[in-house]
Amino acid sequence: MPETTPKGLTGLAFGGDYNPEQWPESVWTEDVRLMREAGVSMVSVGIFSWALLEPAPGTYDFGWLDRVLDLLHANGIRVDLGTPTVVPPVWFFRAHPEALPVTADGRRYEFGSRGAICHSNADYRAAAADITTRLAERYGDHPALALWHVHNEYGVPVSACYCDSCAAHFRRWLAAEYGTVDAVNEAWGTAFWGQRYGGFDEINPPRLTPTVGNPAQALDYKRFADATIRENFRAERDILHRLSPGVPVTTNFMTALSQCDSIDYWAWGREVDLVTNDHYLITDGRRTHVNLAMAADLTRSVAGGAPWLLLEHSTSGVNWQPRNPAKTPGQMARNSLAHVARGSEGAMFFQWRQSRRGAEKFHSAMLPHGGTDTRVWREVVGLGASLDALREIRSTRTVADVAVLWDWHSWWAQNLEWRPSEDHDARERADAFYEALYDRHLTVDFAHPEADVSAYPLVVVPALYLMTEAAGRNLTRYVEGGGTLLVSYFCGIVDQHDAVHEGACPGALRDVLGLTVEEFAPLLEGGTVRVTGPDGTGLAADVWTEFVVPRGAETVWTYADGPAAGRPAVTRHRLGEGTAWYVSTRLGADGLDAVLARAGEDARVPARPDLPRDVEVVRRTGESGSYLFAINHTGTDAKVPLDTPGTELLTGESAAGRIEVPAGAVRVVRLDG
Repeated sequence: MPETTPKGLTGLAFGGDYNPEQWPESVWTEDVRLMREAGVSMVSVGIFSWALLEPAPGTYDFGWLDRVLDLLHANGIRVDLGTPTVVPPVWFFRAHPEALPVTADGRRYEFGSRGAICHSNADYRAAAADITTRLAERYGDHPALALWHVHNEYGVPVSACYCDSCAAHFRRWLAAEYGTVDAVNEAWGTAFWGQRYGGFDEINPPRLTPTVGNPAQALDYKRFADATIRENFRAERDILHRLSPGVPVTTNFMTALSQCDSIDYWAWGREVDLVTNDHYLITDGRRTHVNLAMAADLTRSVAGGAPWLLLEHSTSGVNWQPRNPAKTPGQMARNSLAHVARGSEGAMFFQWRQSRRGAEKFHSAMLPHGGTDTRVWREVVGLGASLDALREIRSTRTVADVAVLWDWHSWWAQNLEWRPSEDHDARERADAFYEALYDRHLTVDFAHPEADVSAYPLVVVPALYLMTEAAGRNLTRYVEGGGTLLVSYFCGIVDQHDAVHEGACPGALRDVLGLTVEEFAPLLEGGTVRVTGPDGTGLAADVWTEFVVPRGAETVWTYADGPAAGRPAVTRHRLGEGTAWYVSTRLGADGLDAVLARAGEDARVPARPDLPRDVEVVRRTGESGSYLFAINHTGTDAKVPLDTPGTELLTGESAAGRIEVPAGAVRVVRLDG
């Protein structure tokens, strides 16, 4: 089995992308001196350096990289070494212009950015394999090498190409997936609009058409594009495994739903030796720490619950959003330790030294333009000391309370054209349900719809428009066995080919929910409805309503007005030893909290009214002990109760009964016993 932890790293990882090629060699010695001062333990090197390593076809220059790795090793700094295949040199594209991707409307991108690659192109694949082989042969047993880092942020900014090479590759993929063109016709429903194909050679990618194309074809092309990128990752990974045994191989994910929507991370999590992730705060007016927690929980879940590694985030502001605020004092450490609480084995950044040139020169870094006499630098040094104080938590696992089901294939399908309402957004519902769980101080594991979820008392399904029959049976067994299920509207509607399940909606879920939906009744823009409970309490809702017919389920909340006035809005169905709840409209935060409270009672999920809002409490546990992280995102000091006394690792103080967490601070308690 491949190694799953960075080789030679004994504590938590701390450091960032190091791009010494941007600086004269005279700066390198200062860099490593300051890295040691900050407590840096690992840096990522070489990710964008193909043009320097191979300045002309077949001509290689490794001397500068030799000196960098030797210098880092001499100073006790481990290396996450990149294969630079995200940025082929300009000479490559001038020789092979067809390796640049083509958009669905037939335009070919030009060289000058990053990640502009046709992943079906044979010349690119051969060149990527060659440079990866050269690196592995030269550095596979280098004493500084801790981890191999393939490519960079697959799927961003280009995930799919629509060129003729991709068309041929797509036909081969379809033949392998379906066997016959008749099976493709059946899966895609090509009898509609007379789209039937007589042979694989007649099929093209879903290029620009005068109106909406075949949704099942578009969905399969998303699967194909993801699978094609994954093929290229596997090719590089296998070279590295062969030539550099014992060193784990990864690539940096972007699991946050706010950052990448083109990669099936359930599939990718099975391919890497160590799951790593990049996360950046999205300044869209939301509570950014909730998005951070959600991304960390999702990353840990993709890793199967095992420890993972935050490979990139920012010390302060980024530079690629419309508005890029600086992080407030203490926020960098708070963000970093929140990732650690939720399973990361450290905190890495983009990047070490802030660039003077290029597209990201205003992106913050560990060492800012202003140097060491800056707030950011002082906070970096402080964070390094904190991570060193927490080294004993390494290899422990985060403890979750509930599960949320998520599937990238369903997200892709729901985002295709011509759905009942463009106002219904899968990501918005996932965010909303997660935030409601977060505000009830529940730690979330995400799970695939067909995964075993029997260990969780409560399973939430916020947005699974696409659900296989196997997933439906899985959830039925879960509820019959005593679980509590909470499902939002427009779930379980279609199968894996975007075909509506036979019979009434919600096809894959109608038995477990004990109801059918006669008709969707989405609201016009700005429309709202009220739903009332048995005690007369009212909840506000918008975007969506349904004509629900109970078939075993009981009505808990009823539509007070709107198209479905007088009909069930929220139902509860007893099935076997468990309970299934259904919410047929888009509830706001108060409404979701009210429903979660009732479902939580069925699930016997503990309520935590003694914890303040925006003070998160997360546990990690393992052979070294049990640890409680208390993270205060508010401007007010908070008190967090402790069931067990212990020692606070960042201050060394004893803690019993409760732990004081100053405004904006983090406390980590090693619990006794």
